[in-house]
Amino acid sequence: MPKFKVVINYQNGETDELDELFDSYEEAEYMALDAISCWHTGGEVLELSNPGDYPYDPDDEPSYDIFEQDDEDDEDDEEDE
Repeated sequence: MPKFKVVINYQNGETDELDELFDSYEEAEYMALDAISCWHTGGEVLELSNPGDYPYDPDDEPSYDIFEQDDEDDEDDEEDE
């Protein structure tokens, strides 16, 4: 059964791969959008704490990619039967 993996892409070129594998594309997309929302919230909080050190641009919008992967645990279970 396929699983889905999320990678968040930031505008500075960095990427962040979420550790979880999701059962559906919709669940993966929900978590990607939640991670981006948390990124914005964190940026706002850091800017409020010290705007000179942590400039926040709300127009910076990370993107995300969702990749389908085979679940390796399911393959191991099938071999045991």
